Amino acid sequence: MLKKFLKPTKLPASADWAVLILRVGMSLMMLRHGYAKLSGFLGGDHSFADPIGLGEELSLILTVFAEFGCSILLILGLVSRAALLPLIFTMLVVLLVVHSGDTFDDKEHALTFLIVYVTLLLTGPGRFSVDSSLFR
Repeated sequence: MLKKFLKPTKLPASADWAVLILRVGMSLMMLRHGYAKLSGFLGGDHSFADPIGLGEELSLILTVFAEFGCSILLILGLVSRAALLPLIFTMLVVLLVVHSGDTFDDKEHALTFLIVYVTLLLTGPGRFSVDSSLFR
C-alpha cells in the first residue's frame, strides 16, 4: 500500500513538464519561508506561534521541517507524496487556525500553496523526479 502511494502516476509528457515547473517553483517559494524560520531557530530565536497547542518550540520545529525539509524533498521529487502531507497540514493550520479571523487577502497566500500541494498530491511528482527513477 505504501509503495502504491509513493509510486508516481504516469502522465503525458507535457503534463510531466508542467508538474516539474509547479513542483520546483512552489517549493522554491516555500523554501524561502522555511529558511527564514530555520535561520532564526539556529540563531537562538525559538519564539513562534502555538496554533494547535504543541508548544512554541515544537510548532516551530515542525513548521521548519515542513517548509524547509519537505520543500527540498519536493524539489528533488523524492518521496514526494509523503513530503506533501506535512506541507498540506501546515497550510491547513495557517489557513484555518492562524488566519481564521482574517480577511481573504491574508488567507490567499496559504490557500495558493494548499491548492498546489493538493494538486501535486493527486498528480504525483511526474517523470522528472527521483521517485520516478526509484519506481521504474
